[in-house]
Amino acid sequence: YQQADHLRNEYVIAVQGEVKARPEGMVNPQLPTGAIEVNCDRLRLLNRCRTPPFLIEDQTDAGEEIRLKYRYLDLRRPRVQGNLLLRHRGYQIVRHLLDQRGFIEVETPFLTKSTPEGARDYLVPSRVHPGHFFALPQSPQTYKQLLMIAGYDRYFQIVKCFRDEDLRSDRQPEFTQIDIEMAFVREDHVMAIAEELTRALFAQLRQINLPNPFPRITYREAMERFGSDKPDLRFGLELKDVAAAARASQFQVFHSVLGSGGQVKGINVKGCSGFSRGQIDDLIAFAQELGAKGLSWIKHTDAGLESSIVKFFPQAAQTQLIEALKSVPGDLMLFVADKPKQVARVLGALRLELAHRLSLVPEDSWQPLWVSQFPLLERDEETDRFTAVHHPFTAPLEEDFALLDSAPSDARARAYDLVLNGNEIAGGSMRIFQRSVQARLFQLLEIGTEEAAAKFGFLLEALDYGAPPHGGIAFGFDRLIALLANEDSIREVIAFPKTNKAVGLMENAPSSVDLGQLRELGIRSA
Repeated sequence: YQQADHLRNEYVIAVQGEVKARPEGMVNPQLPTGAIEVNCDRLRLLNRCRTPPFLIEDQTDAGEEIRLKYRYLDLRRPRVQGNLLLRHRGYQIVRHLLDQRGFIEVETPFLTKSTPEGARDYLVPSRVHPGHFFALPQSPQTYKQLLMIAGYDRYFQIVKCFRDEDLRSDRQPEFTQIDIEMAFVREDHVMAIAEELTRALFAQLRQINLPNPFPRITYREAMERFGSDKPDLRFGLELKDVAAAARASQFQVFHSVLGSGGQVKGINVKGCSGFSRGQIDDLIAFAQELGAKGLSWIKHTDAGLESSIVKFFPQAAQTQLIEALKSVPGDLMLFVADKPKQVARVLGALRLELAHRLSLVPEDSWQPLWVSQFPLLERDEETDRFTAVHHPFTAPLEEDFALLDSAPSDARARAYDLVLNGNEIAGGSMRIFQRSVQARLFQLLEIGTEEAAAKFGFLLEALDYGAPPHGGIAFGFDRLIALLANEDSIREVIAFPKTNKAVGLMENAPSSVDLGQLRELGIRSA
């Protein structure tokens, strides 16, 4: 007892004694050893522990920075251990299911060639080849396509990917993907295996039964109805086109926007006609922060429609508004008039904000959704050049091939994203497998013949050797596990994460290196 009296939290001890069943009423089913106890005959102190900088408990008193600085202590907390166990079990489910479906796991290189895939590459200087650099892969995209050309019809890999992105909340410079590729398939085949994998993870890790099959909508429908390409289906507040009512009105703000090719859309906030002017002004400020020129509103009361703009709407136009938004007394109608992209952006964000403020999102509701037929290309407003919406190896829809010459911006991609509760958890596409089509895409992206040969020559050449039709998908494994663990941040499901400033606080990475190392690499320190 004297020895035990000097023990403190986190001390490491060894105990010898008789193992016995706990007395009735003392069993703790929450502990792995909750049914037994040890009558101690001998106790040895193996190692002391300094006073920890925070409580090593589920409900700790520490902020995230101090937890990440002492991550080896944070990892002792039962909640974090549970998250990593969940992640481990997820790995096993993925590997077992894909193995059962005839997939083989193939590792692809980490030291590879720098190719333009959207984000900046992490570069690794070569000591053996001065002035030359490897790049850490943003994804195994070209390698998995080469494996399809090589005859490995079903490939998968749980792989680290690296992207030197601008600092954004809850992003990691290195992240994990479940990478899948299949040959001689169409979209339905890839989507089926992705659905099966998702259902297996939720059923086995959380005892949640997801629908079979998952619903599907096109990108265009997603933007029209929800103002987002990753819509959350757990609540309503859908966007409705009110152009007909706007045209029937004398409200010049709406007329001007429609006359310049814009849109007027609204959402019906059910039961919120009692919002105060202050609450409405707060919503207007929220919309303006997103770039909206304004946010019009109309309250639907027992006495009729109330707003400073109602006087511009004859009775017929008011009736059209009510019918378009399915409004009843007690509702609040909100409107945005602008260019289509801006209308979608503002109302899509406002929809999510209102759902949060009004607690419209039901707990333990899981709503998966496929979004497909994205635009193949989009024009960068700063450079006035086309960029690939997904990546430059995405195949266009077969019926849109002719648009590559006549109207490239209208061409749709054979791309598909898997969305769950407003989170994109996977994305994929059918790939270009004909060299002539790939060359045309590079041309549209203003990647010249010489540049294409220098950066992608190995892939272009491989396409000449009997490349089969192929496609695939990649899951963001960190995000998927965070959802399964009910964690808001992916940092909670990664053993040693970086901060949202891409810094490892525990090991102080990145850091400066010895000047001798730089000289060996032919690099001068700035």
